[in-house]
Amino acid sequence: MDAAQVMDRAAYLALEAESEQRHEYLGGQVIAMAGASMRHNLISTNLSGLLRSAFEATDCRVVANDQRVHIEATGGYTYPDVVVSCGSPQLSGEKPSSLNNPTVLVEVLSASTWMHDLAYKLAHYRRIESVSHILFVSSEERQILQYRRGEEAWMLTDHVEGTMDLVGLGVSLSLDAIYAKTDGLPVE
Repeated sequence: MDAAQVMDRAAYLALEAESEQRHEYLGGQVIAMAGASMRHNLISTNLSGLLRSAFEATDCRVVANDQRVHIEATGGYTYPDVVVSCGSPQLSGEKPSSLNNPTVLVEVLSASTWMHDLAYKLAHYRRIESVSHILFVSSEERQILQYRRGEEAWMLTDHVEGTMDLVGLGVSLSLDAIYAKTDGLPVE
C-alpha cells in the first residue's frame, strides 16, 4: 500500500474530481488505489457475477470496483471490490458520485492490504447503518470472513468450505464458485 497523504475532505473531493486514479479517504488520510493481481481480480469478478445472478429478481444492484461509498458517520470514502445496494440507491452530488446506503460490502484481501482492510475499513464500514453484511475474501487462501449485523452486535463467521449464506437477503454463495479458476494463479 502506498504511503497516505493527509488532507481535508474538500481537498480530497477536488482531487477525486480531477484524477484518473482512484483514492480512498479515511480519517483524513488519502490512499491511492493500486492495481491488483489476476487472482484478486478473478475472485472479485466471480463474486460480482454470483451476486448479480442471486439478486437478479430483486431490487438489489451489484456493482464492482469503481463505485465509491461514502461513510457518513466517519466522513470516509472507499472503493470496495464489490458493493450491493438494495432498494433505492442514495447517491451524493459529488463527482464522482458516492453511494450512501450500501447493503453488502466486499473487500478482496491481498498481502499488502489485509491489515488495513480488516482493522481500519471494518471499523468504518460497521458505522454505515444500511450495511447488513461485510465480506473479507482472502486472495491468498480459501477463506472468507463474514461480518453480519445482528440485533445487538456484529457476528463473525469464518468460511473455508461449502457455502456462505447472506442471512436476511435470501442468498447462498458457494466457495467453490467464488474461487473458481484461481488454482495455479500467483497469489500476489
